Amino acid sequence: MKLAVCFQDRFANDSVRLKHLIERGGLGKLILISARVKWYRPPEYYSNSHWRGQLALDGGGALMNQGVHTVDLLLWLFGDVKRVYAKALTALHNIESEDTLVATIEFANGAIGTLEAATSVFPGYDRRVEIKGSEGTIIFEYDRIVSADLKTPSVLELETQPQDTNRSSSSPIVSDVTGHTRILEDFINVIKTGGQPRCDGNQGRRSVNLVQAVYQSARTGQPVDVQQS
Repeated sequence: MKLAVCFQDRFANDSVRLKHLIERGGLGKLILISARVKWYRPPEYYSNSHWRGQLALDGGGALMNQGVHTVDLLLWLFGDVKRVYAKALTALHNIESEDTLVATIEFANGAIGTLEAATSVFPGYDRRVEIKGSEGTIIFEYDRIVSADLKTPSVLELETQPQDTNRSSSSPIVSDVTGHTRILEDFINVIKTGGQPRCDGNQGRRSVNLVQAVYQSARTGQPVDVQQS
């Protein structure tokens, strides 16, 4: 049996380039990583739905629903997380789950970082990940590398890509399905060749474990060690 998880960010061209850069040491020792998903959803996004924002059906709020793709991206790029400490609020919407969350993260590789997830931030801003290492800094917005300040600039050449004017930061509509198409193509190839999906069930579970650890910390007010799959 084959199982693939729909984490389409792994298939974005610049995501792949960034992973290769990190793997070959282009950023040196990873030091500080910050990720933010500061999005906005109007009240009717929740009130017109029977499941959004409901713990039993949605599994959580801004982190589990909107931020989980960034959680996967962090784990895919930087490896396991050892420990988290988090604070969550329902700051704006009339829902059971959180619409605003901040977590500090300790990675197994020694780096530390922050993760912010929200649907309460008007008008909504692109997802942004900043990676700072001993050899330079990369800024990743939406699914593109927008800035690279490296001690050895030749290790990465930036490419100009068209802007997507209908992004998920302010709308739940997915206008660019390139990543989803690549997931399906990858899974079809896996079935034909007997290989492994780029994101299988075990890797998908890592993201759920991390989200659950963040939620546990937010409930208890204490740091939580992350269970590894």
